[in-house]
Amino acid sequence: MPSLAKFAWATVLVNIGVIVFGAFVRATGSGAGCGANWPSCHGELVPSGLEGARAIEFTHRVTSGLALVMVAALVWRVWRTFPTGHPARRGVGFSGAFILGEALIGAMIVLYEWVADDASAARTAAVPLHLVNTLLLLGALTLTAWWLSGSGPVRLDRDRSFARRWMAGGAGVALVAATGAVTALADTLFPPESLVAGLTEDFASGEHFLTNLRIVHPIVAVAVGIYLFWLARRFGMTASGRRLSSLAIMILVSGQLAAGALNIALLTPIWLQLVHLMMADLLWVSLVLFGAETLGAASQKSGLRDAIAPTSSGGG
Repeated sequence: MPSLAKFAWATVLVNIGVIVFGAFVRATGSGAGCGANWPSCHGELVPSGLEGARAIEFTHRVTSGLALVMVAALVWRVWRTFPTGHPARRGVGFSGAFILGEALIGAMIVLYEWVADDASAARTAAVPLHLVNTLLLLGALTLTAWWLSGSGPVRLDRDRSFARRWMAGGAGVALVAATGAVTALADTLFPPESLVAGLTEDFASGEHFLTNLRIVHPIVAVAVGIYLFWLARRFGMTASGRRLSSLAIMILVSGQLAAGALNIALLTPIWLQLVHLMMADLLWVSLVLFGAETLGAASQKSGLRDAIAPTSSGGG
């Protein structure tokens, strides 16, 4: 695998780590650790007295900055190396746009103080928007790494029937992520005292609207999970070249449904929230790869070499 492809896959993994750490910031109520300042932390680029919420929030900002630098480096290298029209250039272009979106949404959340104990409608809208943008970033990075590894462009007209179902699955995962973000926020701000009390609050009138929205996520997650399991089995298990990604989808869907049920039963401990989110990110990456394998051209490693050669020999 070319070194640039390895760097692209590493960028995918680093971004998954940043996403999971961001959930830790939210779950621990540390989002206000640096105050309503961005990118500085209480007016300092490197704040003093790093402990508690301040240390957690500042660490998240540092790791987010690392992810931004890695994506920027990937954009620069791909655009410098590959000619116009190469799919990796499109993929990395979208990656750059979405990582900037991540930074802007994160800055907005901090500056407007939609953190800590804030339970406003604005925060309720910003949190799922942030997570959906994150999925788009991961998807663009995954496709970029896939193309840099030597695979050809993805074309929806290679199998229109599958393409429609695959995009429906992607939209379903985005919906699950959005509702999950709202549910996680509700569990953080209004943690139930017991399983029975939590279920009662979900359907009770007079409760905060976030509490009433909690029930939406598990319903959507089960429906989408069943659909993804069927999609992977129907279109993946009959083609030897796609069995790995389809098997990953089925395993992750099963694990996600089990983790979700356990999350409810154990009253959403932080460690399990993080595991649940990490598995969701891996499921999304597996779904993107499943579609790329099905709708993409055969491996084009010689084409990759040809794409690099002209630029390298041209003194670039």
